[in-house]
Amino acid sequence: MRPTRLSTLTVVALACALVMWLVLRAAYQSLPPLPWTGVPALLAVAAVEAGAGRDLRRRIAGRASKPANPLLVSRMLVLAKASSLAAAVVAGLTLGFVGYLANMTSAVTPRHDIITAGETCAAAIVLAAAALYLEYCCRVPTDTKPPTDANVSADR
Repeated sequence: MRPTRLSTLTVVALACALVMWLVLRAAYQSLPPLPWTGVPALLAVAAVEAGAGRDLRRRIAGRASKPANPLLVSRMLVLAKASSLAAAVVAGLTLGFVGYLANMTSAVTPRHDIITAGETCAAAIVLAAAALYLEYCCRVPTDTKPPTDANVSADR
């Protein structure tokens, strides 16, 4: 499995922003105000993923009392990849809101929506960063020393 690229996440976010902008041109007046509850939810998931990444990194490196289970590592890797992609989608959708509402800040509801969308976009970026960190932590360290001739002859 290859590492997630920032360019992939950027393309997904920009495509979602464009789609959301087009949807909002047709239907913004009939939508309710944006809820603020996405921000703490995204930040909570980001905190959990960053903490899991730190713990997993210690286990893989052998600095913890309990070694990392390979099945757990693969599950965390899938979670990280899915979270980074979901965060890119959410960031793109909220960027679409920000782009559409950028010139409507004189009214109360659009001003509230642009602030909420901006905060949600920032939280989605934090989640994407935490997911990429978790994905990085799932890698096997490359600093292990290969056996040398002296070590091999000493074992015999």
